[in-house]
Amino acid sequence: QVQLVESGGGLVQAGGSLRLSCAASGRAFSAYNMGWFRQAPGKEREFVAAMGRSGGSTYYADSVKGRFTISRDNAKNTVYLQMNTLKPEDTAVYYCAARRRYSEALSTRASWYEYWGQGTQVTVSS
Repeated sequence: QVQLVESGGGLVQAGGSLRLSCAASGRAFSAYNMGWFRQAPGKEREFVAAMGRSGGSTYYADSVKGRFTISRDNAKNTVYLQMNTLKPEDTAVYYCAARRRYSEALSTRASWYEYWGQGTQVTVSS
């Protein structure tokens, strides 16, 4: 089992950058495939980015492709989301998620993930 804690959210002007972190407790972090999701007020949770357990594969939502970068440091049990050129429509609570698999895997479906963090608020002002 793993516990996830996000940090790094905040208020930023449009065009700015933020880096979110998701620290995982427990062992065998390298066995977990990771994802980032977000949820804006009144909207459903949506997929943002995913990375396989080794860090060798990634996938992004079209809305963030070219602006956001997911990465991980298995030695630090942490996954990151670098967000550049932020837009007001990026405003949401951002969640990291994890699923333990023996193989490298990516998923855009929230239901696929087993563990979730509590979320961190990102607000982009225009």
